[in-house]
Parts: sequence; C-alpha cells; structure tokens
Amino acid sequence: MNTPRPDRGLARGIQRLTASALGPYQSAVIRIGFSATYLLFLLRELPHRHEMYGPDAPWRWDLAQQLISGNQAFTTLMWSDSALWFEIVYALALLSAALLMVGWHTRATSVLFMAGVLSLQNRSIFMGDGGDNVIHLMAIYLVLARCGQVWSLDARRARRAEAAVTDGEAGAGVRRVPGDLAGVLLWVALGAVLVGATVAGGLGGTIWLPVLLWALWIGQGAWWAVNRKAPRSELRTLLDVIANLAHNATLFVIMAEVCLIYATAGWYKIQGSRWQDGTALYYPLKLDYFTPWPALSDLLASSGLMVMVLSYATVIVQVAFPFTLFNRRVKNVLLGAMICEHAGIALLLGLPFFSMAMIAADAVFLPTVFLVWLGGRAALGRQLLFRRRGKVPAQRCAADDPESPPAGGDGSHTLVG
Repeated sequence: MNTPRPDRGLARGIQRLTASALGPYQSAVIRIGFSATYLLFLLRELPHRHEMYGPDAPWRWDLAQQLISGNQAFTTLMWSDSALWFEIVYALALLSAALLMVGWHTRATSVLFMAGVLSLQNRSIFMGDGGDNVIHLMAIYLVLARCGQVWSLDARRARRAEAAVTDGEAGAGVRRVPGDLAGVLLWVALGAVLVGATVAGGLGGTIWLPVLLWALWIGQGAWWAVNRKAPRSELRTLLDVIANLAHNATLFVIMAEVCLIYATAGWYKIQGSRWQDGTALYYPLKLDYFTPWPALSDLLASSGLMVMVLSYATVIVQVAFPFTLFNRRVKNVLLGAMICEHAGIALLLGLPFFSMAMIAADAVFLPTVFLVWLGGRAALGRQLLFRRRGKVPAQRCAADDPESPPAGGDGSHTLVG
C-alpha cells in the first residue's frame, strides 16, 4: 500500500496558503462587524464629538500634543487645532467606516478607516471602554487582509467585470476590460495626501506606519498596472501570492489575538478573590454607571446562585476556549456561549460597543457552513423584500452564488480595491 509522502503534504499546505486567501466569509464578517461597530459609535457620539475628541475636550490639544511628542503615536488631528479640520477628520472617519462596511474599494477604505480610528483614539486616549483597544488593533490588521472577497460591492464589481470579459470574448472576440475611474482618482488623491503627510512629518514618529502606507500605495499601483497590461503573467501571479500570504498571516494573527485576549482575561480572573468565591459579577451589577436597566440588574444580583454560576462560567469559558480549537464541536459550543456572554454584557452592563467589537472578533472562528447559510438567508430575505415592493431582482448567475466566492472578489483587479 502506498503511503503519502510528507513532502507532498507540505507541498499541498504551501499551495493552499499561497494560491488562495483563506477564510473569505470570516474576514468579511470581521470587516462588516468592526466597521459597523465604529460607525454606530461615531454616530452615537456625534452630538458629543467636540467634548470627546475635539476642541472642547478636557484632554486639550496642547496636552495631546505633548503626549504624542513622547509616544510618537499617529493622529491626523494633531495636524491642526482648528475646529474645521476636526469636523473634516470626523466626517471622513464616518464615511470610511460606512464604505468599508459595504465593501467599496476595501483596500483603500480600510486604510482610511485605520487612519480615522488611530486619529480619534490617539487624540483622546482616555476615552473608551475596552472595546476601543480591540478596534484599534483590528483596524490595522484589516489593512493587510483581503476582506472584500464576498459580501461586498467589490465582489459584485468583480463578477460584473468577469461577465463583461466573458461576453466580449464570446461575442466579438475582443477582451473588454472595464475601467475603474473611481479607483484611479482615489489612488491619486491618497498618493497626494501621503506625499504631503510624509514631507510635513505628519505620519508619527514610528517607522512602521510610513513603510506600510507607502508599500500599500505602490503595491496597489503596480498590481493595477500589471493586471491591465499582463493579467496572466508570472509577475501577476507573484503579486497574488504575496497578497494571499499577507492575508493568511493576518488572519492567523487575528485568531491568535482573540485567543490571547480570552486566555489573559481568564487567567487574571482566576487570581482574583472575588472570582474565586463566585461573587465578582455582583459588584458591577450594583454600580449605577453599569446599570442601564436597574430592575433587571437587581433581579439578577438578588440570586446568589445565578451570580455564582455566571461568574464561574465566565472564567471557565475564557480559560478553556483556546484549548477547544482542537475540537470543532466543542469550539462551536463555547463560541456560542461567549457570544451570548457578550450580548449579556451589552444588555446588563450597558457596554454595547465593547460587546459588538468582541463578537466581531469572535467571528473569525465561526464555521464557514454557518456563514454560507446565513448569507443565503440574507439573500433570500432581500429577494422577498423586493417582491413585496413590486421589484423583482435580476436573475442571479452562478457567479453570484454566495457559496462560491469569486476570484479577485476583493477588488484586487482594480487600482485600489
């Protein structure tokens, strides 16, 4: 009997890592989840934006400037102390979060989203509830991920471009490549801003951010040029391999980050006496700041057994989760428990954006089968909604099937997809 050679298994693993961007649905959920979380946060704080990050903030502009001169953090709000500039930055942060959520030129909007998150959070570092740290990290990771392969406007544009090319080849025999004027203009505009910020020294004191931004800008220009002139060349394949490796490595880092968050939180809880005796949950339920529903909090706090069970269950789930990744069924059960836990935190403790950020991070471990099913239900709901309004959507082609992500669906064939 022939046994598989180890080198063949290694070759298949390398082939899988380089030939495709893994986890297209998981990365799409992460993109949608974090951009929606930050968008809703910015909308909620819209009436109070001046007091939180703007000219009326207790952490004044000169204090922020002194701090940033020491920690070398990046924030565009330090480019000017005018109220008009603050309004522009806040509006761009809102717009980039909305565009990233729907997946319009995800590579470019992910960079703008990162700039908006870093600008606001580094301006007033004392604002946040813990979820801002997760958003801060994930905003950086999303820049390197191909998170628009499915459930995005980029994916729809890629399907239409592929259909146009196919129709051109089948009809006149001429390969017609659709243009992307918006991508070209966006690339040029971002390049001009990048040049100005680099010359003025507005990219912070660390070297990683300028290197990352310039590499992305040059890489996207090279990708677009190669795809237009030689879409089937070896250079195009090499660029695709580099993008896939960056995406897959980023996805692994996100998974490790989530495991580290839960493992650290769980092991620190074990060392606390209130968690050891099962009374830890009682105290936040009695704080006015964390009781949006006082009657519900009092009802839960009045049951000593329920407080003890929930306290111990929180510690057990957080400590055990990283070890359950070796068993898919157990992992899915604990993943559902953690999502329910964060939903309870949002309801009982009044921390909705922290919970939304953690649930979005947990989504990296959701099964693909479940996400495909969820996407199918959403597509069916959209069709039913159009039918009730008297509008019948166009007939879907095979490439529109949510179970089969299109090649290049992250907009990589465009200039700043």
